[in-house]
Amino acid sequence: MIETFEITNEILSLIDDWEQKLVSLPQHTIMQRRNSQNRTIKQILGHLIDSSSNNSHRIVHLQYQPSPFHFPNYATFGNNDRWIAIQDYQNEDWHNMIQLWKYSLLHFCHVIKNVRDDKLNNEWISGPDKRITLKSMIVDFPKHLKLHIFEINDLINKDIRTLC
Repeated sequence: MIETFEITNEILSLIDDWEQKLVSLPQHTIMQRRNSQNRTIKQILGHLIDSSSNNSHRIVHLQYQPSPFHFPNYATFGNNDRWIAIQDYQNEDWHNMIQLWKYSLLHFCHVIKNVRDDKLNNEWISGPDKRITLKSMIVDFPKHLKLHIFEINDLINKDIRTLC
């Protein structure tokens, strides 16, 4: 059994803390500053949208498919960068992206609240010799979310340091 209340509260807190920060960012900050993976803030947010969507789908599949379950890992071999490029997040409307990020996370929270306890040990084969349980996927999701939020924060602060 997992405590989804704590996980959803952590995610909801991040949304509350970051939605208005994201809205207030100037165009040059979201379009030009790049992280170590050469992603802009817009592209990082796009990746988070993809991550919440893909994880929601995995969670659903892991509750009715035989375990272990094969489901494409969009992040393998740099494919997450292909997803970012194909969807052209760099040129997406920023306010729409923020809302999609927010609502995809809200939906993710809804999905994990409805996970059946007897399915938590079901496994996803995410790559050669790599299996992840449904429980681990849910518990680790906020870490992934925070990793990228902190990247965005670093890029914002980099912008501020550059202006000083």
